[in-house]
Amino acid sequence: MDKSVNLVVGAGFSGAVIARLLADNGEKVLVIDKKNHIAGNSYDYRDENGIMIHKYGSHIFHTSNEKVWTFLKRFTDFNQYMHKVVAIIDGIPTTIPFNFNTLYDVFPKTLAKRLEEKLLEKFEYNKKVPILEFQKQDDEDLKFLAQYVYEKVFLHYTTKQWGVSPKDVDGAVTARVPVYLSKDDRYFQDKYQGIPLQGYTRVVENILSHNNIEVKLNTEFKKDMLNQYKRVFYTGPIDEFFEYKLGTLPYRSVNFKLETYDREYYQQNSVVNYPCNYDFTRIHEYKYYLNDKSDKTVIAKEYSEFFELGKNERYYPIPNPQNSELYAKYLKEAENLSNVYFLGRLGDYKYYDMDKAILRAIELYEEIK
Repeated sequence: MDKSVNLVVGAGFSGAVIARLLADNGEKVLVIDKKNHIAGNSYDYRDENGIMIHKYGSHIFHTSNEKVWTFLKRFTDFNQYMHKVVAIIDGIPTTIPFNFNTLYDVFPKTLAKRLEEKLLEKFEYNKKVPILEFQKQDDEDLKFLAQYVYEKVFLHYTTKQWGVSPKDVDGAVTARVPVYLSKDDRYFQDKYQGIPLQGYTRVVENILSHNNIEVKLNTEFKKDMLNQYKRVFYTGPIDEFFEYKLGTLPYRSVNFKLETYDREYYQQNSVVNYPCNYDFTRIHEYKYYLNDKSDKTVIAKEYSEFFELGKNERYYPIPNPQNSELYAKYLKEAENLSNVYFLGRLGDYKYYDMDKAILRAIELYEEIK
């Protein structure tokens, strides 16, 4: 094998971006992936109804990082979609994160007004308050509201999603479920938001489309490859790379049950959460994202479960002190390797959004170029 070639393991966003940056710099790159498709968990495809299906759950691109946005715009145009999430609380469809609009949806007007006034006395407008911090208030009305939001929005949903009690979930996760003191119904407040007009798979395909890049799918990484390439960029699970010699890093996985209906729409929004009802966490309806036109619609009911090797996919690293300690030990092992770099959600054992995965790849390239 030509030692002037870089090996990138994984053809998701992390692998594709580092491969493209190397290729643009005149370096040869081989990208391998054990899956039969590129784009990793961002993979999407048009089904027989002409609807763009996100195979591994809804992916909404959002960023406030100019460097990431400028990079990605080389390879795709976006629609102007701004994501909103509806939740069914006490049988009422309302906005998530819980905000002032939610307040007036679920409570009588006089109570909602009183709570709104007290919130504005206590906190700044447009501030996001993590639910666990919110519970520390002394005022009886605010304590009532905190308990209501905790139970109706956070408790049961978090238990379903992570498989443990919220008290056993890391603060970085709980911070993602705030009370938002605003009337802004958008789930993200980033400057740039949208869905690639031709889908995520096409974006990754465009990123990988370079004379210096070769892609091989259905190809497993093997340890003897380490000595055959100039550098190795590994976006797979770091514990798998080291053959689990220090133990297994746990993940949550997700099972999506696709259903097709002979109607134009199934629900009022692209994503509807069910915090307190049913055993699925939410329902995705894909045609909203690119405004696909069809007499039929496709939904996906999302069920959370623990990752089991050979049974399902790794989705979310489970952040807690014990897992962080194990990851740090693997990172120490990695220091003994020359010209091997770990990145991506699995390589870094971090819950990256797409823009953060892209930024990590850009920053790694800038470190080593």
